[in-house]
Amino acid sequence: MTSNEIRESFKNFFAGKGHKIVPSAPMVLKDDPTLMFTNAGMNQFKDIILGNRVPECRRMTDSQKCLRVSGKHNDLEEVGHDTYHHTMFEMLGNWSFGDYFKQEAIDWAWEYLVDVLGYSQEEADAICPPPDPDLPPPPSFGEALRTVLKQKKPR
Repeated sequence: MTSNEIRESFKNFFAGKGHKIVPSAPMVLKDDPTLMFTNAGMNQFKDIILGNRVPECRRMTDSQKCLRVSGKHNDLEEVGHDTYHHTMFEMLGNWSFGDYFKQEAIDWAWEYLVDVLGYSQEEADAICPPPDPDLPPPPSFGEALRTVLKQKKPR
């Protein structure tokens, strides 16, 4: 599949799950003095996540163009050293604003990988990294890990 086919299949898959397809926000933000560039898929939903704006719908999906240039979580020092740190890329996202939670998100991600993209159960993998040892573990870490591992069983 080409990148365009993957992008469209992702958005269409989630549209089939009741998500509204929304366009990518601009990479240069005009109305957010805290960010110079869009560096994550969630940036355009920041006001919804913070409770400053009511979402137009409870489920959305997008392909967000992102730019990471320096500092924490911007990964510039990693660019060129491996195959997965880039300065400009797109993040595919499925968003729920109080409509569904971790279980559905994991189920649908697995369904997309196996049923749509055609990965076998053995090829598809899920990584749930351990929490930062210097911080208290998030309350749902064990639950998320058990859910992902349960998905690995043949259907």
